[in-house]
Amino acid sequence: MTAYKDITVETDGHVQIVTIRRPPFNFFDNELIRELAAAFEAGDRDANIRASVLAAEGKSFCAGADFANRADTGTVAEGGKHLYKEATRLFKIEKPIVAAVHGAAIGGGLGLAVMADFRVTCAEARFAANFARLGMHPGFGLTHTLPRIIGQQQAALLFYTGRRISGEEAYRIGLADQLVPEAEVFSAAKALATEIAQSAPLAILSIRETLRRGLAEGVERATERELVEQDWQRRTDDFKEGVKATAERRLPDFRGK
Repeated sequence: MTAYKDITVETDGHVQIVTIRRPPFNFFDNELIRELAAAFEAGDRDANIRASVLAAEGKSFCAGADFANRADTGTVAEGGKHLYKEATRLFKIEKPIVAAVHGAAIGGGLGLAVMADFRVTCAEARFAANFARLGMHPGFGLTHTLPRIIGQQQAALLFYTGRRISGEEAYRIGLADQLVPEAEVFSAAKALATEIAQSAPLAILSIRETLRRGLAEGVERATERELVEQDWQRRTDDFKEGVKATAERRLPDFRGK
């Protein structure tokens, strides 16, 4: 059995439960994405597993990258593989995933949430594609995945404003699929994964492949563009100001430089 550092993997019947354990905010990096990809890939190879739940401990589901303490987060890491390139492995998973979003899903954390087939959330959760408020281009393939789920206009609105929306608003615009009380997010996500697992597994695999055909390839193409734009924007004064303003919880004073 594989030993993981920042996640746990459990099985309940035909459902695999993958839990991120980097509380309170569950910031991600290459290592965490690699572990998640390895866990879901193992689930694909296990004939007993028919669906998975992606959950998290702590206050947030995933607050994205920790730019305040690691401004280089997301740059090329050991082995020359960029975090977003590593993340494309997640979009190649064959079996359904239900995300239990009990808290904030911000930036790349939103990208992680929309990687799943379905999202179960609560009113207290917060969703944001806050990249422009940091002075940078969106990443994690969100320029491809978010419009696919909520439409071009709603995605553009979230990208341009960087606004945080509640779980209720996420449910209203189709970003979340179920809205339940906060204490029931995990159990509802597990119930949905169990319901999926009760369907014929070969049928589910084929339906999912049809519905998500081209998704992984689209994400790969999107990340190529995202990486180019993020790389030069990280060197701007606006990015430095965006990170500083976020850490200080104030509106940024961008100068376009």
